[in-house]
Amino acid sequence: MIYLYLFITFFEIGLFGFGGGYGMLSLIQHETVEHWHWLTSAQFTDIVAISQMTPGPIGINSATYCGYAACHNAGMSMSMSVLGSVVATTALVLPSLILMILIARLFMKYMKTQAVQSIFSGLRPAVVGLLAAATLLLCTKENFSSPSENGWQFWISIAIFVATFIGTKLFKINPIKMILMAGFAGLLLLY
Repeated sequence: MIYLYLFITFFEIGLFGFGGGYGMLSLIQHETVEHWHWLTSAQFTDIVAISQMTPGPIGINSATYCGYAACHNAGMSMSMSVLGSVVATTALVLPSLILMILIARLFMKYMKTQAVQSIFSGLRPAVVGLLAAATLLLCTKENFSSPSENGWQFWISIAIFVATFIGTKLFKINPIKMILMAGFAGLLLLY
């Protein structure tokens, strides 16, 4: 039965997840952690970190790992958990595939019309909002600790966050290099 719920959940996320993988993260987090309780917040954070480091789109990687973890946490075997990965990934990709096939010709024909341009103008703020929500959802106690629990970890985490933002935004440092440097800094300072 979990496979049906996985399929429906990730199909809906794929259907309404505007803004790509990062925009989908808040939807995936809400459904898998808060609604269905398939994952804990800490597990979801780990999945996002792994999804960012592995090749491929973050939304698809997250769906793959969430499908596996949901089945694994439900007590299923490894092969059944792999099937959960396949179901979640397929469900996430399927709406995009169907929609792209259906609207490809129409879009090319009407791309320059005012109505289509207005739709895209309306979607841009929604995409920014979804990305901001994904960012805020990851600003949790599991990622940053808290000043009352572990002040050192909290302030080091904030410093790494700010340094990464400044490095990528102002100094245009390659994000892969920033991930490696932040991981190394975390290893040195928080171990």
